[in-house]
Amino acid sequence: MKNVTRTICLTLALFLGSVGTGCGPDFDKGVAAYESGDFATALGEFRPLAEQGDADAQYNLGVMYEKGRGVPQDDKIALKWFTLAAEQGVARAQTNLGVMYYEGLGVIQDNVYAHMWLNIAASSGDKDAIGIRDIIAKRMTPSQLEKAQDLARECVRKNYKGC
Repeated sequence: MKNVTRTICLTLALFLGSVGTGCGPDFDKGVAAYESGDFATALGEFRPLAEQGDADAQYNLGVMYEKGRGVPQDDKIALKWFTLAAEQGVARAQTNLGVMYYEGLGVIQDNVYAHMWLNIAASSGDKDAIGIRDIIAKRMTPSQLEKAQDLARECVRKNYKGC
């Protein structure tokens, strides 16, 4: 859907001769603004996209709230945005959720859910998740590990929804 919208906007822009006046918020503009330290512009680009369900924008909003960049630092709001992105399969968001559960940031500390999210992220290709997951595993009982692995399998089966 995201690609269809971008294609329509580009086609309209070319047809109308108005290249540069895009159709609403622009993810790349948000990334460039964030990287240059213009967090207000980044927020203005990411928030509407995130509210429309753009997983990458949701992840980036999570980072902004996690770090307090352009917004008040707020772990609970960061958790919300990371969860929405993680439910769409964004491995970086899944890793961040695992870390938040491990450290008890915005949520009650829970090694089982930390391991679950990190295990999912590791299987989604996030290499950072592997090392963190393995550290947490050393602090868990065999029954906790089994529960975390069962939860991860169930979460994947449900396509990351409601985990």
